[in-house]
Amino acid sequence: MVKTRTGQQTLERYVLDTWLPNHVIEATTRQTYTACIGKHILPWFGEMRMADIMPGDVRQWVTHLTGLRNYDGSPALCPSTICGLKNLLSVIFTTALTDQITSLHPCKGVKTPTAVLKPPPVISPQQFDAIYHAIEYPGFRLLVEVDIESGLRWGELTELRARDIDLEARVLTVSRAVVYVSRRFHPDGGRFIVKEYPKDREWRRFKLSSEITAKLKAHIQARRIAQDGLLFEMPGPAGIPATSVLGYVDGTGCRHGTISGYSAGKCKCEDCRRAYAEYRAGRRNQGMDQPRRPRPDDGDKHIPGRWFRKQVWKPALEAAGVDSDATEAGMEMHIKNLRHTHASWLLRGGADIQVVKERMGHSAITTTARYLATLPGLDETALDALAKVRNRPRPRRATEPTAGSAQWLLMPMPADPVLLTSA
Repeated sequence: MVKTRTGQQTLERYVLDTWLPNHVIEATTRQTYTACIGKHILPWFGEMRMADIMPGDVRQWVTHLTGLRNYDGSPALCPSTICGLKNLLSVIFTTALTDQITSLHPCKGVKTPTAVLKPPPVISPQQFDAIYHAIEYPGFRLLVEVDIESGLRWGELTELRARDIDLEARVLTVSRAVVYVSRRFHPDGGRFIVKEYPKDREWRRFKLSSEITAKLKAHIQARRIAQDGLLFEMPGPAGIPATSVLGYVDGTGCRHGTISGYSAGKCKCEDCRRAYAEYRAGRRNQGMDQPRRPRPDDGDKHIPGRWFRKQVWKPALEAAGVDSDATEAGMEMHIKNLRHTHASWLLRGGADIQVVKERMGHSAITTTARYLATLPGLDETALDALAKVRNRPRPRRATEPTAGSAQWLLMPMPADPVLLTSA
């Protein structure tokens, strides 16, 4: 094998032949890295020699990424994504520097657009109750209730098995997680990979409430779930009821649940999509429409996160009226917001922040401290402390006006002795 001289090989050859095949990373990370490298890094740097890439080239690339726009004129990449892409390129050159492929690290000193760190959205108890009752499938209602009671990540929640819960002691053990990957990145060509450790690579145990434990016990007994069986499985074709009430598509004479409703009425509700899917499946079974090879069924009953979000979570948000509220507030509600909400509710109820950290599985307490920003009334303690230091009594009111209300503008400003003296 003839080796290319140090620094003379192109970035594309180094990444595809050396870095990606030999870099020790998890399957999901490899999938993400491969997509980002192929879409954003190789088109810009792929044909350039490693030794020729300078910090100025990286700055031009960052400017190019910042200027990308969608069809509606909005930025195609957010600042955090651009920062992540630059960090990925930096990791590649850090390895190349160690391998003595290049003597210069072109990412050093290159800045990216400022990414604003926003507090995680939190669901109120009233919103959760509305979402809970909007989910029609009982198994999925229990799933979201366990999520809000435990704060588990999606991969930890959908990998829960009966043996992970001590029903007598009401203790849940988090020891594994499942991830969903493309078949290309799966060692056996499947879709799910079970990792024998959670995200923080450390087992954790915590107690559950007696109410949720009783529901889990009844769920296990009713479904006769074995000790190694999944608590929450992908239901069969008839397991989930229709999400819409049959009737006419608005503005058309087409009925829901028909081929015309899907094609002519442009309706993409679950009933119309199911009718069209059954129609196409029937034609394929008859050897028509150039039938494609059916997808292999490996018998894995894990629930894909994308499927759950599209078929269960979003319809429940719309039915509960939470989706529109989140849009107006500039937020987007995801299933992971149940985990954020769990931490916020614990801190709001007075739980110790160290206990919340261990329960959530955070590696640093600074991550847990982010949820303090979601607590109401924290500013009141700050104002009380300020008034105490200045020896100025602060009047208490039942309803304090907010800074954006008209009542706030009409409030008289307190006399400041420092300003009066200087005047």
